[in-house]
Amino acid sequence: MSDNQTSVFVKRKRSFTLVFLGACGLFLVSAAVTGYDVIAGFESVPKAAGWMAKNFIPNAQAWSRLPNILAKLTETALVSVAVTVCAAGCAFFFSLLGTKTTKVNPWIGRTVRIIAAFFRNVPDIVWAILLLFSFGQNILTGFFALFFATFGMLTRTFIETIDEVSASCIEALRATGATFLPTVFQGILPSSLPEIVSWVLYMIETNIRSATLIGVLTATGIGAMFDLYYKRMDYSSASLVVISIVVLVVAIEMISNQIRKVIM
Repeated sequence: MSDNQTSVFVKRKRSFTLVFLGACGLFLVSAAVTGYDVIAGFESVPKAAGWMAKNFIPNAQAWSRLPNILAKLTETALVSVAVTVCAAGCAFFFSLLGTKTTKVNPWIGRTVRIIAAFFRNVPDIVWAILLLFSFGQNILTGFFALFFATFGMLTRTFIETIDEVSASCIEALRATGATFLPTVFQGILPSSLPEIVSWVLYMIETNIRSATLIGVLTATGIGAMFDLYYKRMDYSSASLVVISIVVLVVAIEMISNQIRKVIM
């Protein structure tokens, strides 16, 4: 090993040690400020696991509620798909204005990027809380909360995806006299469509998980059903709701992976 390689290795080791010690120090300070007992936390893990094994096993009464659970789960999944598709359509339109590939207008592009960053950096739960004051507890609140967050995320990712489109392809189309729309449909869209579809599938998976939490706030969908069973201390039914959500998310992820293999 040369002297340069040894020096790089020593620097990396030193940096790793400093980061590790810094993380440990931050953890200890946080535990001291919040009054968290580390030993008691670890000791409670076996008790918590035992309690879950005893109370979170679906019984006969919970299984009798499965049709209602599946109906609400289907409603949540369909809303998530609808939100993602609507947000993807709007995001693609705005990304065409924000990308440098189309060269629409620098000021418009910068404005679109700022708007996308704003919507992306505000979590969907925060959007749901804000919209509760205007729309109340209904499915429209959850729809718009997911829409705003998804729109910001997809606009940003679509802009980056379109920016990666081959510049030579776009220049060749423009050299033939192609206008904006032919450039989009014959150059940008065919080149970026696989990545766009992949991101849309990813957001569908994400929105199903987010819709569950938002449903607790908006009293809709599968989240409202979980909240109802949990507050009634019907833990067996609540656990069946959780199991159903996990199965749905895993199934959708498997389907998404198969679609990605075909289009990528």
